[in-house]
Order: sequence, then C-alpha cells, then structure tokens
Amino acid sequence: MIENPQKLLLDLFDTAVNAAHPREILAQYLPEDTSGRAVVIGAGKAAASMAAALEAHWQGPLSGLVVTRYGHGEETKHIEVVEAAHPVPDDAGEAVAKRIFELVSDLTSEDTVICLISGGGSSLLSLPAPGISLSDKQAINKALLKSGASISEMNCVRKHLSAIKGGRLAKACYPAPVHTYAISDVPGDEATVIASGPTVSDPTTSQQALDIISHYNIAVAENVLAWLNSPESETLKDGDPALANNKFTMIATPKHSLDAAEAQVRALGLTPLVFGDKIEGESREIAKMHGAIALQITDTGQPIKPPCIILSGGETTVTVKGNGRGGRNAEFLLSLTETLQGNEHIYALAADTDGIDGSEDNAGCILTPQMFEQAKAKGLDPVAYLANNDGYGFFEQLDGLIMTGPTRTNVNDFRAILILE
Repeated sequence: MIENPQKLLLDLFDTAVNAAHPREILAQYLPEDTSGRAVVIGAGKAAASMAAALEAHWQGPLSGLVVTRYGHGEETKHIEVVEAAHPVPDDAGEAVAKRIFELVSDLTSEDTVICLISGGGSSLLSLPAPGISLSDKQAINKALLKSGASISEMNCVRKHLSAIKGGRLAKACYPAPVHTYAISDVPGDEATVIASGPTVSDPTTSQQALDIISHYNIAVAENVLAWLNSPESETLKDGDPALANNKFTMIATPKHSLDAAEAQVRALGLTPLVFGDKIEGESREIAKMHGAIALQITDTGQPIKPPCIILSGGETTVTVKGNGRGGRNAEFLLSLTETLQGNEHIYALAADTDGIDGSEDNAGCILTPQMFEQAKAKGLDPVAYLANNDGYGFFEQLDGLIMTGPTRTNVNDFRAILILE
C-alpha cells in the first residue's frame, strides 16, 4: 500500500536530479594530479555549480569565467560567475562570450584550459558571427523555439550563426590543450549538440542550417542568408589541428538519472518500466503514447502488472500556436490529463531536471486522479487549455505546479507515471 503517491513521485524526481548534480559526480572524473594551474571557462545552467565543485576538489591555482542562467549562480572563490538570459540570448550573454574569447586568446601550449559545459550554453554563450547582430540571433532563436524544431536542429542553426560554437572556442584556445567536462541535456548525449559544441568538431553543415530554416519557415534577414551561404560560416570538422590536444569527458547524462530512479523504484518493491532517455517528439503526442500504455496496464496487466512505474526522459517539443503559459512538461501532463480521464489508479509527474519548465518558474507539474474532476468543477477544459498551450494556467489552478527553483544541473526532462492496483 502506497500511502502518499505524490511524495513518492517527488522523491523520485529528487533522486534523478541529485544523481546528475556536479557536487556528487565531478570529483570522480578529475585527474589524479590536480596540482597544476588551470584556466576555467564554461557555459550552461550547471556551469556555476560545476565551477564550485571544481574549486572544492582541484588542488592547484584556478582562475577563469563561466556564464549561467539568471538565478542559477553559485558562490565561488576563484572562478568568476556571470549570469545571462536563457532561452533567448541577451546583451549580458554576448558580453561574457566576448570576455571568455579574450581570456583564452593569448594562451600557449604550456597552459591548460578546463571547459565546463552543460545544457543552456547555446543561448548563454552567444557571440554572433561577423555580420550577424544579436537581434538577428534573438529573432531566429524565438522562432525556432516556437516552431517545434528539435534541439539538434536548433543547435545546428545556432552553431553556424556563431563565432564561438561548433568548435570555434577550442580554436581560440589553441595551442593550449582543452579538457571539457560536460553534463548532457540532449537525446543521444552528442557532444556536438550539448551547448552547440563549442570545443568539439561539428558534423553538421551550413547547408543543413539553411535547410532547417527553410523547413520551419523561419524568417531571416538577407545578411543571415549571405553568411550561411559563405564558406566562412562552416564549423570545425574532424581532423582540425586546433582540436588535436583536446579531451572531452561526459560526467552526467539523462540515463544516469533514469538509472538512479529505476534503482529507487526497485528498492520500493515496485516494478519499473523504462522507456529510455532519448524520447523526442511533440509533448502532447508523447503523452498520448505514455497514457495508452498506462491504461493498458490498468486494464490487462500488460506489458507489466501493477503496482509499477513508467519512467522516461528525453526532450520533447511544443509547436506553439496559443498564447498560454507552460513548458513541454506542463504540455505533456495536460495532454495526459485528457488521455487518462481521471483514472483512479494513475498518478504522474513530468518535470525538467534544471528546475525550469520552458521559461516559467516551475520545474514541471504533478497529476493526480482527482484533478480531472476538480478541473471539471472549476470549469477547466483540458482540451481548450491544450489548444492554447496553457499547461501552466491549468495546473496552477489545481495546485499541481512543482516549484523547486534552479537545481543547478540539467539532464533534460524526467517523467514518472505511477500505476496502482
């Protein structure tokens, strides 16, 4: 008998977040000898906590600069932390990107650079390519965020409009060796996609960026098209000598968090059904799939018998057509609400491990069987709220928002659906 299903789901989310937090994991990936001097740079929602964890375990002198999202800072002694805007870049992000570029521009082969990268770095480390303005990038970013494009597609465009992404930051550090420590927030954990790969080679091309812009009907200025059609817009590729002495280490992934949650589910005596950490697609459609399987379990005991928990991760998308509030996790649970129709056996949670669902102040939402009838009593129609992309507004009125504040890590979305007997 599970006395408090909501607490169980919230505890699972905490487990998933802690499994990917730099204070818990970074030390094990550092070299045995940490007595040398290092210049530290970095960007992402976890950049400040990674810098703090590095300071706690590195024995030698450290200096440098990292950028994180507003509200995601952390106290450090030697590494400066600057905050900037996400998901749409601002002047602060452009200014700190210039400072980071200048910081590494006169290094030698005797220097060592440590680069701390996590999700969110694409907008936080924003240095437009020659002839491209920040306002150009802001407009394209906003349009891509609403288009339903995947994170890989968005970052392909961002890389080719940047002077610092797609390996260009590593080129600026050359001939100093660069060791990148990364926390993945992307399906597949591709180093080239995390924060748009500022220190690694890039397999995508300028032509692919143009194709993505065309596919999603993104309006761009003539100067942007001119840049993307020039050879200068191409990113660094495999074999570039500027990348020869660089290392890349992944310290946390969405799978790490799912594995930790799965272990906790088993410890509770429940059966886990793990869909994986690479789920992409429209949030509302992914919710219908999850909901259909949850209902199958309650109706037939297939593919597993209750009590059990479905776990999944990844990064879904929302094609924005309304003017409501809410990120992809609120959208997921709003669609799930309509699919489940208040089934008394099913509870669910969907939240972003960084503590911010989209651009709102909630990490995500929680759904209980009672909320369907509560919504009816309040005159809240899930279908209408879904049409307006207003998951936040729906769950706010049902006390279903999860408020954690910034977690200072980021391994993408976490979803857990509890199915009782």
